[in-house]
Amino acid sequence: MAKKVKQVIAKKGRVLFLAEKICRWIVMVVLLAAAIPKIFNVDDFAAIINAYGLLPDFAVLPVAVFLPIAEIGLAIGLFFKIRTSQYLTIFLLLFFIGILTFAMAQGLDIDCGCFGPEDPEHRAFQGLRIAIVRDAVMIVALVSSLWYEKYQESNNYLLGEK
Repeated sequence: MAKKVKQVIAKKGRVLFLAEKICRWIVMVVLLAAAIPKIFNVDDFAAIINAYGLLPDFAVLPVAVFLPIAEIGLAIGLFFKIRTSQYLTIFLLLFFIGILTFAMAQGLDIDCGCFGPEDPEHRAFQGLRIAIVRDAVMIVALVSSLWYEKYQESNNYLLGEK
């Protein structure tokens, strides 16, 4: 009986392992896809940031430079499954959702800037709504990834492997 339970847990563990990796890597790819165009169009990205009206003029360009670098750093951390990167990415996505919600509440008709100045999803508010949903889905993926780590730790304990 114990052998059968171990087999079931092991099989379920392999499926969850793959699902966790896929979730983490999808978020990683999205972060990279968002960061790369911003790096090559810093001035245009700075103009998008400025359109939100949240930062003083002197801070816009440094943020436009720092943000894509941070996204790349977080993507690398997700690749190597660094837990801090997972938490920081969730925080960043929540921050983005807050900014996008603010923009919608203010009635701003602007590009979200998520994938740089030539964001193909931009259709005024529809683009902002899609970006909020996309960010929320990525948060769910990362929370699932963090849950898997706790699940794996408890399974290892139950199976006597730790």
